Amino acid sequence: MVLLAAVLHATWNALLKGGQDRLATFVLLDLTGIALCLVAVPLVPAPKPASWVFIALSTVIHIGYKLLLIQSYRAGDLGQVYPLARGSAPLLVAGFAGLVVGERLGPAQLAGVLVVCLGLVLLAGVTGRQLAADRTAIGFALATGVTIAAYTIADGLGVRRSGTALGYIAWLFLAEGLPLPLYAATWGRRHLKDALRANLGRGIVSGVLSLAAYGLVIWAQTRGALAVVAALRETSVIIAALIGSIVFGERFGWRRTVAAVVVTVGIVLLNTPP
Repeated sequence: MVLLAAVLHATWNALLKGGQDRLATFVLLDLTGIALCLVAVPLVPAPKPASWVFIALSTVIHIGYKLLLIQSYRAGDLGQVYPLARGSAPLLVAGFAGLVVGERLGPAQLAGVLVVCLGLVLLAGVTGRQLAADRTAIGFALATGVTIAAYTIADGLGVRRSGTALGYIAWLFLAEGLPLPLYAATWGRRHLKDALRANLGRGIVSGVLSLAAYGLVIWAQTRGALAVVAALRETSVIIAALIGSIVFGERFGWRRTVAAVVVTVGIVLLNTPP
């Protein structure tokens, strides 16, 4: 299920990257999630009160994540931004899980942390010229990775207190799907209506894929360790790398190719039982 979520997640990120207006695509993505969850809410149990604070926290974090992701794709390629943002998140989740939740990493998983770090160094570029040229994209991608780790932790802890994965998913997407459309409608650009029409199909498909992808991850977090689920999910970096190269024609030289593969190897090691 988590591997399926990885495929779905890479696909909707590619749709977002390829859109003419990414804000409009994200608005449509959120509105689609809201519509689907409005149908689901009467049919699923409500989350227990102990989980609502995590839904609120995750909603705030998701707003930052979406804004940072939009900026990341404006500054860099899919094949650069996506592996860096997704690949950095499991390191943070694993660290938090070990210190706070008590999930300990075995030798193979510790090796995975080092391998992922190596892949990120390769991806970011080790020369001064490379770092200077990609500084903005790298900065936004790393900041996006921090928000990914933060909402992964918040939702992992929240769904375990909710008593219902489906109820938690439905209410979470309702809550976190409202702010961006409200912002766009109130302070957004004047041409938003035309942009919504131009990106309608892309936004709706992205919304369905996004809801399915993260819903599967939240469900999996009720059955597996936070660090393991987060790490396995990020195998999507290879899928995104292939999409970026084949669909968008991005220049994906040996450095990015090797970096994406190394990050994925590290993620596999992170998923190795202790």
